[in-house]
Amino acid sequence: MTTSKLKNLLNPCNDGDLAKVVNRAKRMGELTAILAAALPPAHRSAIIAANVREDGELVVICASSAWASRLRYETDKLLKAAKDAGISAHTCRIRVSQS
Repeated sequence: MTTSKLKNLLNPCNDGDLAKVVNRAKRMGELTAILAAALPPAHRSAIIAANVREDGELVVICASSAWASRLRYETDKLLKAAKDAGISAHTCRIRVSQS
């Protein structure tokens, strides 16, 4: 596959299936950055990814079970940061990355 075809395939301006995936990944990355910025500096690197499910559950993926324990104390801050960013989330679940 040529480079130009690959760029066109991953172009988020297209309406194809891959554009949806690229846009969703971008939104998840933005949400992750917003949530990390709401935490104390020592906790920011603990968040690997974040997402909001259709039912309004904010899911935060962290690096280890130790970080999960610490981040569970920060759920109010995380929900407030999501709300301030215009994201409608009513509960927060902290999960540990499987890798």
